[in-house]
Amino acid sequence: METLLAGLRAVAESTRLRLLAILADGELTVSELTRVLNQSQPRVSRHLKLLCDAGLLERSREGAWAFYRLARSGQGGGLAAALLELLPEGDGALARDRERLALVRGERAERAAAYFRENAESWDSIRDLYVGESAVEHAMLEAAGEGELSRLGDLVDLGTGTGRILELFSPRVGRGTGIDSSREMLNVARANLSARGIGNCQVRLGDLYDVPMDSGCADVVTLHHVLHFLDDPAAAIREASRLLRPRGRLLVVDFAPHGLEFLRTQHAHRRLGFADEEMENWCKSAGLTTFDVRHLQTAGDDPHETLTVSLWTATR
Repeated sequence: METLLAGLRAVAESTRLRLLAILADGELTVSELTRVLNQSQPRVSRHLKLLCDAGLLERSREGAWAFYRLARSGQGGGLAAALLELLPEGDGALARDRERLALVRGERAERAAAYFRENAESWDSIRDLYVGESAVEHAMLEAAGEGELSRLGDLVDLGTGTGRILELFSPRVGRGTGIDSSREMLNVARANLSARGIGNCQVRLGDLYDVPMDSGCADVVTLHHVLHFLDDPAAAIREASRLLRPRGRLLVVDFAPHGLEFLRTQHAHRRLGFADEEMENWCKSAGLTTFDVRHLQTAGDDPHETLTVSLWTATR
């Protein structure tokens, strides 16, 4: 009873109810929430702390940034979901919040798109600065199925970039499809596939949260160094799960948690890596099982710039 009362007291204020509604659409930072609410950072931070203390929100720290999201479990998560159902759809304040949220997300998406446009030609070499790609690719081939030469059926590579993952898996798949929202990246991918004579793979323009493909169309779905650019990685995992056939396999490659802030400022990374528990929870929520992880440590030129690459696999 006391937990429920604490939660009700925490939301008994208009700004805190607005925060619940805003965060129902995905995780945001304090600075982003101040822009959406048009309020000062100290005031927004105080409201966020009250909601977190009551179990209605979750907070995760990544370097200099903190991300806030709705609680997905426990009594606080249940209360947050129930309250969202009661919010009036036509409320003017909530409508203005949604408009400002769309502007914030649009600006963020444009910054990421500009980065991709500027770096499309040299994308693979940028990856090589921090990731031992040969080791990662070998691990992906092993994780995809029974032996590196086994046939895998149909593959979908989300956020395909230069098409490298399609190239890597092309000898083992019947058909490969790469999805990317950057036309510049797709142009590079098409040129690479054509130059290598790969005829069983193609690329398509598409949104990773709403892939223009039928449910249950893939035996393998890959997300290779994609999630750290995204607003809502959990939603991308759910969409990947939708694409998988029964017993299909998801392969996710990304960084373990780290503190290299320059990857945000210079390379448009939104998230500084992902914890195994966080990834496992997203996979389970998306209906995936048989979760497994492998860590591959690599280093940049500076010994302080050492990154661990994680390969997570899960089965539908």
